[in-house]
Amino acid sequence: MSQVKAYRCGHGRDRGYTAPRVHPLHGNMIQVEAIPILRDNYVWAIHDGDGAVLVDPGEAEPILSWLDHRHMRLAAILVTHHHADHVGGIAALLRHRGATIPVYGRARGAVDARAVSEGEPLRLEAPALAFTVLETPGHTRDHVCFLGHGHLFCGDTLFSCGCGRLFEGTPAQMHASLMRLAALPDDTLICCAHEYTLANIAFALEAEPGNGELHARHTEALAARKAGRPTLPVSLARERATNPFLRCDRPKLARSIAQHTGHTPDPGVATFAALRAWKDTF
Repeated sequence: MSQVKAYRCGHGRDRGYTAPRVHPLHGNMIQVEAIPILRDNYVWAIHDGDGAVLVDPGEAEPILSWLDHRHMRLAAILVTHHHADHVGGIAALLRHRGATIPVYGRARGAVDARAVSEGEPLRLEAPALAFTVLETPGHTRDHVCFLGHGHLFCGDTLFSCGCGRLFEGTPAQMHASLMRLAALPDDTLICCAHEYTLANIAFALEAEPGNGELHARHTEALAARKAGRPTLPVSLARERATNPFLRCDRPKLARSIAQHTGHTPDPGVATFAALRAWKDTF
């Protein structure tokens, strides 16, 4: 992991966020920056100060302002899934910045994207970046994540201390997708698409009230939001210690579900399904 450096994060309506991640790559400083849009979405910008790759640009105006303010070129767009808050800004960005800018993803019917597939190496030249595509159905059938340079851009599959709702997939699909992500290296930085951390922690504390790491994460997240900073990225090791949806083999979690539902689920998929159903009505 490279030396950490803080830099401003925002757009024309600068909200004063700070994202403390800068990573050297091929002799350049590649930066990963969160651009807040809509109510609670983040568009992740991976850039070298000249060209930027955007992940899930759901709104155009703040991104155009961000690019213009930094005199930065839009190099490519990555899309995790087809929901409007992830693709809604793409048409306007291409209109303003060039229709030939490549869009990669499997956002069925939402945008004209170059299809990507499981395990496919995706290489970009300027900035010089490389990603591996992971298919993660559950939130939607077409959901993919992009893994590269120590970061996981996971859209609405994995949230900090939570996971996405099951709009199209099954509990078994989502659980399998989450377990794949949970098997990545400890220092993988989780870059999800929403600032849901505090709301997710409120539920997680109901499910695992005795989890000391979760209480510490709560204190840190509260301080970050009070200071106007995002709670992301967060390491996968921290998520495995605090995210109940990655801990569905834990007996204490099953006991909490039993207290809530009157039924003790089996570890794994059954625990995940019961936990997700509980969270849906929390």
